[in-house]
Amino acid sequence: MIKADLVNRVAEASEVSRVKAARAVESILFAMKEALGAGKRIELRGFGVFQVRDRKRGVGRNPKTGVEVAIAPGKTVRFKPGKGLKQI
Repeated sequence: MIKADLVNRVAEASEVSRVKAARAVESILFAMKEALGAGKRIELRGFGVFQVRDRKRGVGRNPKTGVEVAIAPGKTVRFKPGKGLKQI
């Protein structure tokens, strides 16, 4: 499913125009991006939890040449499915 599919489903379920549904989907995604960018945790009951985690420094390897490459530490977003999503 892509964003356009989400917009279509929201438009059908709420009986609003695609333009308004697109605006609603965009504002939800924007709010999620802002919260994750600020390091906050997003909990959607029955669906799951998004949270920002630190990623350790590591060593990778080029599969063609076998040369080791340093991987810098950083941040990543993790998703943990909720009980309702696990039961599907």
